[in-house]
Amino acid sequence: MFAGVSLPGVAAADASHDGPDRRLLGVWEVQSLDGADNNPRHPTWGMANTNYPRMAAANYADGLGEPVNAPNPRYISNRVINDTGLSLYSEGNVSQWGFVWGQFLDHTFAERLGRREVSDPAEPAPIVVDDSDPMEFYRTNLGFIPFDRSAIAPGSGIDGPREQINTHSSYVDGATIYGQTEERLDWLRVGSVDGDPRNNNARLLMSADDYLPRRDARGNPDSAPLMVVGSNVPARVAVAGDARANENPPLLATHTLFAREHNRIVARLPRWLSEEDKFQIARAVVIAEQQYITFEEFLPALGVTLQPYRGYRPTVNSSLSNEFATVAYRAHSQIRGDFRLEAEAGRYSPEDLDRLESLGVLIEADGDTVGMTIPLSEDAFFNPDMLELLQLGPLLEGIGRNTQHNNDELIDNLLRSVVFDIPVPENPTCADEPDLPACIRGVNDLAAIDIARGRDHGMPTYNQLRVAMGLPAKTSFAAITGEESEEFPADPLLTAGDEINDPDSLDFVAIYNGDGEPTTPETGDATSAQRRAPLAARLKAIYGSVDSVDAFVGMLSEPHVPGTEFGELQLTVWRDSFTGLRDGDRFFYANDPLLRHVRRAFGIDYRTSLGDLIARNTSVPRSAMPDNVFLTKQREDPTYPWCRWLPPAWCEWLDRHATAAKVEARFVKDGYTRSAHHRVASRNGHAPGWLAGVDARVVPRRSPQGWRRVGAHC
Repeated sequence: MFAGVSLPGVAAADASHDGPDRRLLGVWEVQSLDGADNNPRHPTWGMANTNYPRMAAANYADGLGEPVNAPNPRYISNRVINDTGLSLYSEGNVSQWGFVWGQFLDHTFAERLGRREVSDPAEPAPIVVDDSDPMEFYRTNLGFIPFDRSAIAPGSGIDGPREQINTHSSYVDGATIYGQTEERLDWLRVGSVDGDPRNNNARLLMSADDYLPRRDARGNPDSAPLMVVGSNVPARVAVAGDARANENPPLLATHTLFAREHNRIVARLPRWLSEEDKFQIARAVVIAEQQYITFEEFLPALGVTLQPYRGYRPTVNSSLSNEFATVAYRAHSQIRGDFRLEAEAGRYSPEDLDRLESLGVLIEADGDTVGMTIPLSEDAFFNPDMLELLQLGPLLEGIGRNTQHNNDELIDNLLRSVVFDIPVPENPTCADEPDLPACIRGVNDLAAIDIARGRDHGMPTYNQLRVAMGLPAKTSFAAITGEESEEFPADPLLTAGDEINDPDSLDFVAIYNGDGEPTTPETGDATSAQRRAPLAARLKAIYGSVDSVDAFVGMLSEPHVPGTEFGELQLTVWRDSFTGLRDGDRFFYANDPLLRHVRRAFGIDYRTSLGDLIARNTSVPRSAMPDNVFLTKQREDPTYPWCRWLPPAWCEWLDRHATAAKVEARFVKDGYTRSAHHRVASRNGHAPGWLAGVDARVVPRRSPQGWRRVGAHC
């Protein structure tokens, strides 16, 4: 039925990876699994297993690959990043979906070669832990944090700087769902496993309870695709498109949600389609859904606004930069150490609840409702059993209930200081018994690893990265942090002359909520705090010169740009990178004509919110979730109460300019009409660009999901 259809926007590439037979319905180009040929002019741009490009010159001590000699990462972490148990929450009320979706997205477009358990690392470079450090609050006897350098890109580090490889395609292309090789996809699809997924069923393989398949689902677990495993159920971890899917229950839940969505779409397609065509149509829609949620919900919730989309640009290289993947996208400070959910008590048997409690889940029953707090502890990592015990719907709904941590220089100690034990022969289970020798105790520090990874990859310093991004270099530590002083105060509780090594320097002396009012940790609404010693003073004592500050540390030390979750540098890198991911992707949802034909022919639309996706694929009703699950409090300006139905950029424009031209916008949904009236300012007598030429007959490209634009007058 699509024969003879022209293909505007997606010109057929000379797809050597797929061959001429890889045409959907004999017409449409099938997007490659590994990103190859997305750009016909530059077939390897954004392709898996290619080098990360750089935004700035590499920064190695010898110009080739030796990390710079700088302060010890754990030393920095103990003095800057240690939250000492205080939780500060997102000032923009971003829910935990902020970092959960961020990780799901990260596992779609980035994975360095040399990640242990996935690929062979390069040389070990352990991070020394000084147990005598007065700021070391977690005593261990191992003496170091395990750390391996990333694999060296072939041919680099000899006559030029050492480079690193991204084993994933850089595109937002559903790779975390479908994988990037035909061998993995062949295993994931229902049917035979012969290396050719094209002769398989259109559906993705799922368990009888509609969860992701386990490694032993096809018999021998060793024949399943590589998955990172932990100590909980190594032979029975779930199998997904990305090897890291089992890392934590919310991440695995998101994988499961999209696998169910794929199969839901397949079930809606007509029987006369071939299994391969049904699979590729569903895959194209799911990829577009992932993109749509990323650009229409995730980024706006974080305050990341991009310039209007003006179509595919083949001159834009979508390859993720080393600086984005290694510095700017490492938003680990947003992660809070637990998740909470509420559900009907009847969902869970007494045996289920007992099992969850044995895994460290705190359970509180209140009549017909049960509440659960799930810590990100060892029992939760790489344990798919926990997801099935919690159940998909309640967990996905619970992720949107609570606010994520503020994106600042603090990282939850559940991630920054993870204590672990290494068994000794006389005590293989590390039992705490007086007649048994103690095991070897170590500590893992995600913040220290983030700092060390930047040096491993030759990342520019903070000021070098600012200049590379077109921002002015900072000339003082106070200018970095926005504080009034970069000197230690004359405080009797601080050791004069050695304040940087005084634990009291980290005391919180004032805590504030989002309105700038004093609050307490117990209220759970703290968004900012003041320590006894200014951050700028601590940075100065550690680094000495502003030109020596690690990009990762300086980036997180900046005050937020108003209305965003980021400081100036991080926001700039995100805008630049996501603009490239959008504009350089030939299969971006706003450029792919296949999606329009799927909507017309089969009534399947990719334009969906994450909340809608959850409701369609679980038992959680849509009414139980907010309109935007990325926000725990919906942003509704009382001056413009109808802003919830408009694209964020429109309301931001109204907030900035409110004087002259009257705009009327009426939207219809479910038989109801809502009207909006306000005065919109003009610049030099002209309406803003997005209103130019709009009349009652025009349907704007970015109309709110589920609403039809029926009138606009300027």
